[in-house]
Amino acid sequence: MLDKSNKQFIDSAEQMQADELAKFNALAQEWWNPEGKFKRVLEFNEARVNTIIRGIAEHFERDLAAEKPLSGLRVLDIGCGAGLICEPLAHLGADVTGVDGSEMNVQVAKAHAAESNVAVHYEHALAEDLPSDAQFDVVLNTEVIEHVPDQQALAATCARLVAPKGLLVMATLDRSIKSFLVAIVGAEYVLKMLPKGTHDWRFFIKPKELAVMLAKYGMQVKQQRGFAFNPILQKWRITAKPNVNYMQFYVR
Repeated sequence: MLDKSNKQFIDSAEQMQADELAKFNALAQEWWNPEGKFKRVLEFNEARVNTIIRGIAEHFERDLAAEKPLSGLRVLDIGCGAGLICEPLAHLGADVTGVDGSEMNVQVAKAHAAESNVAVHYEHALAEDLPSDAQFDVVLNTEVIEHVPDQQALAATCARLVAPKGLLVMATLDRSIKSFLVAIVGAEYVLKMLPKGTHDWRFFIKPKELAVMLAKYGMQVKQQRGFAFNPILQKWRITAKPNVNYMQFYVR
């Protein structure tokens, strides 16, 4: 994801990437604690996973009432963290690979998968480290692209990894005044759902910008969903339009 023709850019990009990985190393141990400080994040993950599962089932015409509805599908989760998305998909029969640049995240994910008796293949790697001929039926990139210096390069890598007739799922945060107030001021400073400094608003991406990035590689938006948190009810709901957090499903 780095432009090696520009040394100065590499230095700053590599430092930024190192800072991001260090940040998530510190967070990894808390990710699976349902009563810990990331309780609200786990609740968000539940809404996100349910949306992903429905999107996959719809695209591949799978019956979610079946015992293993995602059986036979090869899934790649880029920036898998502690495996919060990997495990639910593996439980439904998918052949899941999770990659992450943080070794601690991968170790946490492996330990939890073993404890949960679910088969997930985890690798301490970045997406661009995967073999050039590697392809998957479903490629997931959720809440990752807003943390990388070269977003266009990551979009290219995600598109390359999608098999013919496959599905790409991208999830990130819209760059808007509302997202600054909700995702940074609200989530990090007021509600303290996330540690201060988790996000940099400048790296948020508008939905149309993300679509333009991926259109260069033949990917088109099939459907889009938003996620909104109700601070009174303390619940996440899924919306038809982007609402700070959003998810896009892409096909060729």
